[in-house]
Amino acid sequence: MTDLAAVKAALKTQAVETPSWAYGNSGTRFKVFAQAGVPRSPWEKLQDAARVHAVTGVAPTVALHIPWDTVEDYAALAKYAEERGVRLGTINSNTFQDDDYRLGSICHPDAAVRRKAVDHLLRCVDIMDATGSRDLKLWFADGTNYPGQDDIRARQDRLAEGLAEVYARLGEGQRMLLEYKFFEPAFYTTDVPDWGTAYAHCLKLGDRARVVVDTGHHAPGTNIEFIVATLLREGKLGGFDFNSRFYADDDLMAGAADPFQLFRIMYEVVRGGGFGPDVAFMLDQCHNIEPKIPAIIRSVMNVQEATAKALLVDREALAAAQGAGDVLGANAVLMDAYNTDVRGLLAEVREESGLDPDPMAAYARSGWAEKIVAERVGGEQAGWGA
Repeated sequence: MTDLAAVKAALKTQAVETPSWAYGNSGTRFKVFAQAGVPRSPWEKLQDAARVHAVTGVAPTVALHIPWDTVEDYAALAKYAEERGVRLGTINSNTFQDDDYRLGSICHPDAAVRRKAVDHLLRCVDIMDATGSRDLKLWFADGTNYPGQDDIRARQDRLAEGLAEVYARLGEGQRMLLEYKFFEPAFYTTDVPDWGTAYAHCLKLGDRARVVVDTGHHAPGTNIEFIVATLLREGKLGGFDFNSRFYADDDLMAGAADPFQLFRIMYEVVRGGGFGPDVAFMLDQCHNIEPKIPAIIRSVMNVQEATAKALLVDREALAAAQGAGDVLGANAVLMDAYNTDVRGLLAEVREESGLDPDPMAAYARSGWAEKIVAERVGGEQAGWGA
């Protein structure tokens, strides 16, 4: 039998980091639809993130993206966040939006472009020093579109060299999280296309280099929970970028397309000892047609629900069925947990934590949506454009 008190205690320790860029105008590659009340600065993004944390209680940190969130004084930004009840979290680098990166960044054939890219990553570590951030997250759009365009092995050598320089710059307690993506924007070869490539580089770099699993960055049919289980077994899972996809890197709300997959992933996290501070739970989403703050709240709640169900799996009964070769019995144990309605349980957890049992309703009543529409008039809205 599952100990409900233990499940509640575990849920109260959960933390889901929200991304600054999800509060701005971003989304599809076809068109980005601007919304009223969208933040015009990193400071206003933190205001919105604080509202998400205020109603969910489990979103205490905000990831920054450089240069989208560039400010003159990062220590002041960190203080501003803390005054609003949140903290600055993962620092995400950007080596894919400058014209110089047409043929890649740290894998580029031109040494001058590689130098520019690595210098940006080193600057991101400087920002980590100022903000107190633990994790530097790296995703590279590097790759090629045509056979023969560049030397595949040489690009891996350049990648290893650049990563090693940045890794050596990390301070005490800081980590490097390497993300992978099997295609896009490169279509013939991608320089970090899969978890194996990311793992190989992290293994060579050292203990503080870990792999990030973005749930939208896999080919259709990929068993993501197997990847999670393997990386946990090797001590190399650094975190998640949670989102949902139907076709490719759709960046939809976590758990929207396949909540059963999110449950299966979270079960492997719980099973593998990854439910704790060593594995960062982050959202990486873009909200184009839906209201941004409610979409982020809903995403956090979806992660909570998948986690609660994973914690409810009767692991003793599951192990007994697996050991006996009871195929249907073992599957039934998992399905019983997945089919459990955990909304009441999570409402109790929130009430015991001094929160409203319904975060969506609490946000709607807060008047924040109306306030930001009225006050954020003029200026340039945050976003990466279409």
